[in-house]
Amino acid sequence: MQDFFQNVSRYPRYLITFTLGIFYFLFERLKPLLNRPVTAIALLSLLISVFSFTYFTLQGMLGLNAL
Repeated sequence: MQDFFQNVSRYPRYLITFTLGIFYFLFERLKPLLNRPVTAIALLSLLISVFSFTYFTLQGMLGLNAL
Protein backbone atom coordinates (compact mmCIF):
# COMPACT_ATOMS: atom_id res chain seq x y z
CA MET A 1 0.00 0.00 0.00
CA GLN A 2 2.95 2.31 0.65
CA ASP A 3 4.05 1.94 -2.99
CA PHE A 4 0.57 2.89 -4.17
CA PHE A 5 0.52 6.19 -2.25
CA GLN A 6 4.09 6.92 -3.29
CA ASN A 7 3.11 6.42 -6.92
CA VAL A 8 -0.03 8.56 -6.58
CA SER A 9 2.00 11.35 -4.97
CA ARG A 10 4.05 11.66 -8.18
CA TYR A 11 1.08 12.64 -10.33
CA PRO A 12 0.81 16.31 -9.23
CA ARG A 13 4.49 16.81 -10.08
CA TYR A 14 3.93 15.18 -13.46
CA LEU A 15 0.89 17.40 -14.12
CA ILE A 16 2.82 20.57 -13.26
CA THR A 17 5.78 19.53 -15.42
CA PHE A 18 3.53 18.60 -18.34
CA THR A 19 1.60 21.88 -18.12
CA LEU A 20 4.74 24.01 -17.92
CA GLY A 21 6.16 22.13 -20.91
CA ILE A 22 3.09 22.94 -22.98
CA PHE A 23 3.26 26.64 -22.05
CA TYR A 24 7.00 26.75 -22.80
CA PHE A 25 6.45 25.10 -26.19
CA LEU A 26 3.67 27.54 -27.09
CA PHE A 27 5.75 30.52 -25.97
CA GLU A 28 8.71 29.38 -28.07
CA ARG A 29 6.46 28.96 -31.12
CA LEU A 30 4.88 32.41 -30.66
CA LYS A 31 8.05 34.32 -29.72
CA PRO A 32 9.00 35.15 -33.35
CA LEU A 33 5.60 36.83 -33.77
CA LEU A 34 6.49 39.33 -31.06
CA ASN A 35 9.30 40.84 -33.13
CA ARG A 36 6.93 42.86 -35.34
CA PRO A 37 4.58 45.35 -33.67
CA VAL A 38 1.60 44.46 -35.88
CA THR A 39 1.71 40.76 -35.06
CA ALA A 40 2.48 41.49 -31.40
CA ILE A 41 -0.68 43.61 -31.13
CA ALA A 42 -2.70 40.93 -32.94
CA LEU A 43 -1.34 38.21 -30.64
CA LEU A 44 -2.04 40.27 -27.54
CA SER A 45 -5.57 40.97 -28.77
CA LEU A 46 -6.11 37.27 -29.39
CA LEU A 47 -4.95 36.35 -25.88
CA ILE A 48 -7.20 38.98 -24.30
CA SER A 49 -10.13 37.77 -26.41
CA VAL A 50 -9.61 34.14 -25.41
CA PHE A 51 -9.35 35.09 -21.73
CA SER A 52 -12.48 37.26 -21.92
CA PHE A 53 -14.45 34.57 -23.74
CA THR A 54 -13.46 31.95 -21.17
CA TYR A 55 -14.22 34.28 -18.25
CA PHE A 56 -17.67 35.29 -19.46
CA THR A 57 -18.56 31.74 -20.51
CA LEU A 58 -17.67 30.34 -17.08
CA GLN A 59 -19.44 33.22 -15.38
CA GLY A 60 -22.61 32.47 -17.35
CA MET A 61 -22.38 28.71 -16.87
CA LEU A 62 -21.79 28.96 -13.12
CA GLY A 63 -24.38 31.67 -12.59
CA LEU A 64 -21.98 34.09 -10.94
CA ASN A 65 -23.05 37.72 -10.76
CA ALA A 66 -20.51 40.48 -10.27
CA LEU A 67 -21.95 43.19 -8.02
